[in-house]
Amino acid sequence: MGSGFRRYATYRQATLAGTFTNIVFGFLRCYVLLAVAAGAAGGAPGGYDARQLATFVWVGQGLLNVVGIWGWADLADRIRTGDIVADLVRPISPVTAYLAADLGRACHALLTRVGPPVLVGALFFPLATPSRWQTVPLFAVSVLLAVIGSFACRYLINATAYWLNDARGPLAFWTLGSGVLAGLYFPLRLLPEWATVTLWVATPLPGLLQTPLDVLIERDPPALQAGLVALQAVWAVVMLALARWVQRRAERRLVVQGG
Repeated sequence: MGSGFRRYATYRQATLAGTFTNIVFGFLRCYVLLAVAAGAAGGAPGGYDARQLATFVWVGQGLLNVVGIWGWADLADRIRTGDIVADLVRPISPVTAYLAADLGRACHALLTRVGPPVLVGALFFPLATPSRWQTVPLFAVSVLLAVIGSFACRYLINATAYWLNDARGPLAFWTLGSGVLAGLYFPLRLLPEWATVTLWVATPLPGLLQTPLDVLIERDPPALQAGLVALQAVWAVVMLALARWVQRRAERRLVVQGG
């Protein structure tokens, strides 16, 4: 975990550039969703008022790098080059080792990437603040589960390289689909109810961003909030177990390229 934190702490200019980019896209997303709210009946599309939508956008821009949906191809690259053999001779599972490093990455992003977008958003837009005491600890748990669930999904996508040798296709497909289905570009509650429920129950993707953001802005009553986080926890456990199972299957048939 410490190594993951130190690795990302080294690239300070990349952190600043990424933060600036998140802020720019935060303005674009926020104005689009506020325009949607202004044109909706009652001014509350999907049950979100303007403050909740602004908070959804700006906290989401901060959490994007904490959850880390995109940009990780370390495992796929090591499989392609054959360097994965060094990971397999270590005394701990690659899933455990990479998860620990990813938690370190998430801690670094939490300290450096969340504050600036939220601060800028608060300066230019009215934001919603939690009114229930249980929201803050529930949000913290939800963010942790989102990080674990995101890691498990990314690990599985990278692990396709065990069979395909090159995971660029699955990674590109993941990049295109995950942002939409995780609630990054717009709240999933704007979709028809049947589509929203299907995504939430049948896939882990809403748990990567939609669930923690809905918890923070108190979109639902406390009981439903807790239920969504419980569902998020189930998916995190399932996906992590699936990643471990896939890794064991891959080790049985792995042929290291070049030797």
